[in-house]
Amino acid sequence: MELQSAFASGLQGLQRASTGITEATVNINRETTNEQRVRNAQDTAAADEATQQRQIPVAEPTSPSLEQSLVQLVTEQNYAEANVKSIKTADEMLGSVIDIRV
Repeated sequence: MELQSAFASGLQGLQRASTGITEATVNINRETTNEQRVRNAQDTAAADEATQQRQIPVAEPTSPSLEQSLVQLVTEQNYAEANVKSIKTADEMLGSVIDIRV
C-alpha cells in the first residue's frame, strides 16, 4: 500500500475541486452581473420609450447558465469533500502503520 500516492491523489483532487469552485463562482458572478445589466438596460429603454424608439440590448450568453454554474459548484463541493476524506483516511492509515512499527 502506497500512502504517499493516496495523499498525492487526495491533494491533487482537492486542488482541482478548488479550481472548479473558483470557476463556478466566477461564472455565477458574471451571469448575475449580466442579468442586472440587461434589467438596467430594459428599465432605461422603458423610460426612453415615450420619447424615442430604441432596441433593448440583449446579452448573448458567453458563459454557462446560472443553473449550470450552480450545479457545477455543488458537484465540485462534493468532489472536494470526497478528496478530504481520502486525505484523512491516508492520514489515519499512516498513523496506524506508525503505531504498529513502534
